[in-house]
Amino acid sequence: MTRFIQQYFGRFWLAAVYLFLYLPLFFLIVFSFNSTRQDGIFTGFSLRWYTALMGDSRLVEGFFLSLKVAVITGTLSTILGAFAAFVLVRYVRFKGRTMFAGLVSAPLVMPEVIIGLSLLLLMVAVQRALGWPDRGAITIVLGHTLLGMAYATVVITGRLREMDRSIEEAAMDLGCRPFQVFFLVTLPNIAPSLVAAWMLTFTLSFDDVVVSEFLSGPGVTTLPQVIFGYARRGVNPSIYAAAAILITVVSVGIIAYSVIMARQQARRARDIQAATAA
Repeated sequence: MTRFIQQYFGRFWLAAVYLFLYLPLFFLIVFSFNSTRQDGIFTGFSLRWYTALMGDSRLVEGFFLSLKVAVITGTLSTILGAFAAFVLVRYVRFKGRTMFAGLVSAPLVMPEVIIGLSLLLLMVAVQRALGWPDRGAITIVLGHTLLGMAYATVVITGRLREMDRSIEEAAMDLGCRPFQVFFLVTLPNIAPSLVAAWMLTFTLSFDDVVVSEFLSGPGVTTLPQVIFGYARRGVNPSIYAAAAILITVVSVGIIAYSVIMARQQARRARDIQAATAA
């Protein structure tokens, strides 16, 4: 009996956790094809809510705005996070390092309501003083970048600490200049972490509601804000269709990234094995 528990209990518990996490998503996708507005009762297969989604200008405009904001946010967060990670890992001794590390990681533990409210006060003060920026897509990008940079820094810092610096030293011994070492050696080695950081910050920005609520202006509404507004007025099955499309896109992206990374790791392992054999 003890052997049976040791062998199957862990698998059962893992399956139960995955079921708890992903079963709601499965039901959401199923009911996005429901023929009526009834909740909890599948009355028949239909694409009417996907058709309605395409005709809903608020959802469509919110989707493209969220996509644009998320792409810009992911790029800026990854760049700034890479800079911060290099400072924390490669320059371990400088005045104010502890404070810098604390400021970089503060958004990770700070409630989003506090971040959104403080950014709102800051943007209003700056707008009154300089006349720019107006609340809208720009302020949302700035707010999401502040939050995303902290996550990107954590991801890239872990990869930099694991990286073997002897490779860079060997490249410099062979005559490479610092910028050549960075672009030819360091950047290819940390590329997977950069991609992971970009995907993480892109996702965080795309589905953010709290910070966007504080920083969005009149006529500027992201997709999560539109969905949240619809949900407060009652369930609209078009929301199910929008969520199903998002889940599909994200899933395809994650699977594609995993396959690419697995192939690169396998190729790197073969190259190392061939170099060792030679």
